[in-house]
Amino acid sequence: MASINSAQFLQLEEKYGAHNYHPLPVVLKEGKGIYCWDVEGKKYMDFLSGYSAVNQGHCHPVILEAFLEQASRLTLTSRAFHNDQLGPFEEYMHQLFGYDKLLPVNTGVEAVETGIKLCRRWAYEKKGLPENQAVILVCEGNFHGRTSTVISFSTDPSSRKNFGPYMPGFRVIPFNDLPALEKALEDPNVAGFLVEPIQGEAGVVIPNEGYLAKAKSLCAEANVLFIADEIQTGLGRTGAMLACDHEEVRPDIVLLGKALSGGMLPVSAVLADDEIMLTIKPGEHGSTYGGNPLGCRTAISALQVIKDEGMENNAILCGDLLRKGLKDIGSRHIALVRGKGLLNAIVIDHPDNEAAWLLCLELMKNGLLAKPTHGDKIRLAPPLIITKTEIMEAVDIIRQSLEIL
Repeated sequence: MASINSAQFLQLEEKYGAHNYHPLPVVLKEGKGIYCWDVEGKKYMDFLSGYSAVNQGHCHPVILEAFLEQASRLTLTSRAFHNDQLGPFEEYMHQLFGYDKLLPVNTGVEAVETGIKLCRRWAYEKKGLPENQAVILVCEGNFHGRTSTVISFSTDPSSRKNFGPYMPGFRVIPFNDLPALEKALEDPNVAGFLVEPIQGEAGVVIPNEGYLAKAKSLCAEANVLFIADEIQTGLGRTGAMLACDHEEVRPDIVLLGKALSGGMLPVSAVLADDEIMLTIKPGEHGSTYGGNPLGCRTAISALQVIKDEGMENNAILCGDLLRKGLKDIGSRHIALVRGKGLLNAIVIDHPDNEAAWLLCLELMKNGLLAKPTHGDKIRLAPPLIITKTEIMEAVDIIRQSLEIL
């Protein structure tokens, strides 16, 4: 078969694929560590990491070995039967995070949907709320996925418009606003507070120090479940296994995904204690692929390499270096640099509304892959194995690329 170039691959997607994404015009063929190569062989630094699904780097050899060994043995049984990987995975997660139980699913939004169902079931069976009256508080600027339920409480018009009618039972309050949360918790029908410790899709919006701890305290006082969506912020990305760990907050429900498999396959999970998790009985919730042996074996390996290779600490050191380097560029077009660990963003100040997109095209041309979000923001989130030298190389690429603006 004759080789196909990037333009031809793009034409195939344009003709035969749904148009629900607007990716950069690069066609990747290989990945290793923090680098990717396109079909023409050009090398790039990956500063998106699959939206933090590849925290451990592309094709990490330890994770790959576990994946391949398990893939050659047994990949799927469904939950109609037991398999020899699920129990060890559940025990591993208990020892790592300290929760009584784990419910394994696949995608991040499945974890969110599961957390919502658990919260509602708990509200009726444990808190004693009237049936169908439970309210879950969410934040402006949230991103928890794009299912029909989740877009019902999105504040992003592109996620919501013409997808109604929307599911009731949610109330939107401002992010990083404790008085607003305290006021909303006066409603006796509030069952849970679903929050991202850092709002990633909104442009890496970081709450004030102490916000999460106080929010958890307010929820506890009101007998309301604190549900942390750690799908993007968790698993070392911010310099801790969970972003909530920075404030020593123990959520009532934790939602995990993305890097839980090191980018090998979709694996997500919901963590909670018995009082919450055991409100769902056999037949009341499930997933064909949830808890599959391939995902369980891979996830254990993916988590272990984060610990073994000190990725949390590296995220802190390299994140500090990245933010300092970006500020030292001194560009008038960088209005703001913000982040925690290796979850970072720059806000672009330019009269052209397409400036962030144009900058990402220039970054791509110069060997660095990043993507705008919400128009004027660019996330910078490389794999957690990046070195200080590579951070400074990336800063140089960004400095050079800014010259087009």
